[in-house]
Amino acid sequence: MSDPNPGTTRLDRRFLAVFVALGLSLAAGCTVTVAPVVAPDPESSCPGGVPAWRLEIADQRADRNHAANVEKTIRDSIVRSMAGCQWVTADAPTITIEVHRFSVRFEDSTWEAAIEWGVIARDRDGRTLTEFAAESLVSRPNYRSSDNEKLALQQAMNEAMRRTLIGLRAVPPSR
Repeated sequence: MSDPNPGTTRLDRRFLAVFVALGLSLAAGCTVTVAPVVAPDPESSCPGGVPAWRLEIADQRADRNHAANVEKTIRDSIVRSMAGCQWVTADAPTITIEVHRFSVRFEDSTWEAAIEWGVIARDRDGRTLTEFAAESLVSRPNYRSSDNEKLALQQAMNEAMRRTLIGLRAVPPSR
């Protein structure tokens, strides 16, 4: 029987097969990362006029793939958008963000991005100052020559963070 690829050796074909398999497995494990959303407001420095806050982010998703990246992106967005605040680890009112969805999937030639989290701001004594949900659903056609997956997720992140910042900036002044 003649070799269908006379210029390659058996070792070359094995290397190629391993390389292709490795590439496919790495592609399957890749995640889309999005940039933090930075929306500073010079007229509103910190929620409720309180200069120091604790920020807790809890990933409550069933599938916590890349939880550290998701939490870091949300944290960076809040911290950089409220640059006048001090972010401390103890003895301060608390903003808690519980992430319920942070995903993008391809369905029927469209990228579907979904972000949903709950936000609770509590004073030092644990009383709830505000509680709301921020969510965004974005559908994006699969355009050629675009990273549609990332763009859909970034748009959803922008919308959810905009809603979050509006809600936090509306926290009533502390007594």
